[in-house]
Amino acid sequence: MRLPPDSLAFQMLAAAAAVRGVNEGSALPQAIDAACAQYRLERTRDASARGALQDLAYRTMRQFGTVRALVTRMVSRPPGALVDSLLAVALTLLIEGDKEQGQDGAQGGGQGGYAAFTVVDQAVNAAASDPKSAHARGMVNAVLRRFLREREALLAEVRRDEEARWNLPAWWLRLLREAYPDRWQALAGSASERPPMTLRVNTARVALDDYLARLAAAGIAAERVGPQAVRLARALPVAQVPGFDSGEVSVQDAGAQLAAPLLEIADGQRVLDACAAPGGKTGHLLELADVELTAVESDAARAQRIDENLARLQQRAQVVIGDASRPQAWWDGKPYDRILADVPCSASGIVRRHPDIRWLRRESDLGKLVNEQRRIVSQLWPLLKPGGILVYVTCSIFPTEGEEQAQWFGAQLPDAIRLQAPGQLLPGSIPNGVADGGTGSHDGLPSDHDGFFYARFQKRL
Repeated sequence: MRLPPDSLAFQMLAAAAAVRGVNEGSALPQAIDAACAQYRLERTRDASARGALQDLAYRTMRQFGTVRALVTRMVSRPPGALVDSLLAVALTLLIEGDKEQGQDGAQGGGQGGYAAFTVVDQAVNAAASDPKSAHARGMVNAVLRRFLREREALLAEVRRDEEARWNLPAWWLRLLREAYPDRWQALAGSASERPPMTLRVNTARVALDDYLARLAAAGIAAERVGPQAVRLARALPVAQVPGFDSGEVSVQDAGAQLAAPLLEIADGQRVLDACAAPGGKTGHLLELADVELTAVESDAARAQRIDENLARLQQRAQVVIGDASRPQAWWDGKPYDRILADVPCSASGIVRRHPDIRWLRRESDLGKLVNEQRRIVSQLWPLLKPGGILVYVTCSIFPTEGEEQAQWFGAQLPDAIRLQAPGQLLPGSIPNGVADGGTGSHDGLPSDHDGFFYARFQKRL
């Protein structure tokens, strides 16, 4: 049975294929692309269906601890990978009920709530349409109807398990408790919240107040949350954001917008943006000053995204494909005035924006990441001029990647002076109040941003 792409059944089946991809180890964006290819969804012609698929997949990953436990509880025999994921998608819709949902990130379409009978009917149709799942359509119907009958009891039972309750791995929850004994529950809860859509306005081209007026004239509610930051009341596809295509605005979290100003760049300086993809901070730096900028990225495909972003912003930089921890392979020997070390990390601070990370990451990854972060910064430090500034940033809330690293750098890097910086920023609207070594205040920061850690070091003259 061929399902029309605009049907909920088709969108649930395609989303299930994406969820299955994450279960098999793929990052969610790549899993979504693979599902779109499998079901022959074209980016332009099938934009609405692609957006709905994306929305359903992201919603499911945010509820995955709960729905996975429910499937395990209600299904005695493994139903197969695709059916398992289809049940997860359907149960997510039933748990969320008729709450209004928006889309994730910069692309896709919003997906509203559905009546329970519609979800069940369309899930059965989805199962029946695919040879790999058709045998299980009766089981899908029975499981979903049982959930509707026993909803409260089943949810109460599975949520006795912490992973199902908080939709986070047990090791992740343990690290939150250890680091934030008074805030860990708020942090765990924020991981499943929907992130805001925040724009960075290129104030060299358009005044922020003028841009807010343009949004208001277009009927788009928004508010100022930083010197260049505007938060939309409701997420939109980027094609509907005024000024996006012309490079007047970019999509960038308010917390991420702190990185470029912390470098204190000035016209004529040589600046290095290490681990630069997808180029959001690269573009921001070029909007702030006329600098000679080199953007280094080890992944060729991700480096292409830097070029694409710079083209949209009408900016230029030298984009180099190389390993930031091995500068001898790409450095021209001329020291830099400023270095931005936006290093690989656990991404624990942006998990609400990338909900698959929690299920793909392993606790053993942290030690490897810490070593890589130290290697990168230690190798970049000799490239910095005396008097120059290096900014260390991670999108993490784990202290091993934040304050503990900053203290290690301060002790190990020759001639390093630690400067004032925001330190640890916690995601959402959670008060920070985290010790940052006496290096800065959190005053004046936006109230809703992703989780980041910032430290700054200056090389002695």
